[in-house]
Amino acid sequence: MKIICFGDSNTYGYDPRGYFGGRYDANCRWVDILAAETGWDIYNMGQNGREIPAAAPAFPDDTDLLIVMLGTNDLLQGRSPEQAAERLERFLSGISLNSNKILLIAPPPMAMGEWVPTPQLIEDSRTFARLCQVLAERLGIRFADAGKWDIPLAYDGVHFTEQGHKAFAAGLLEELK
Repeated sequence: MKIICFGDSNTYGYDPRGYFGGRYDANCRWVDILAAETGWDIYNMGQNGREIPAAAPAFPDDTDLLIVMLGTNDLLQGRSPEQAAERLERFLSGISLNSNKILLIAPPPMAMGEWVPTPQLIEDSRTFARLCQVLAERLGIRFADAGKWDIPLAYDGVHFTEQGHKAFAAGLLEELK
């Protein structure tokens, strides 16, 4: 299987403890754990700070599964959950792959922390997850809610801890069974 994981810093494997934007070791990043557990060819297209792009890149036709998890940075930049969901719909609608080859994952809700100073952001992240589910149903694509996987977040209230990556990988593996 050829899988592409398209997302932000939590897909990239950003380690918030480092000052210069480093990454967790491969054995602690959910994308690499998924590859090790399954033997699949998995391409990490995570990028720190990525907001939902205005247009989808051309993903290779031989992609068996495209996993998309975006939206947190849009909320952190002041977009409402509804605005982020509209951007996500435009992005997903522009993907040329068959809809059964796309898995949309709603990011886990934020928590109070260095980057999350108000409860409103947490509520917005929960609202966004619900909108993602509605969007996936409307577009006929697969959906998973990482908010159900009990992901430990770092001091900033946004990024996964090493344990968070392991919990995310376990939740995703269960979802893909």
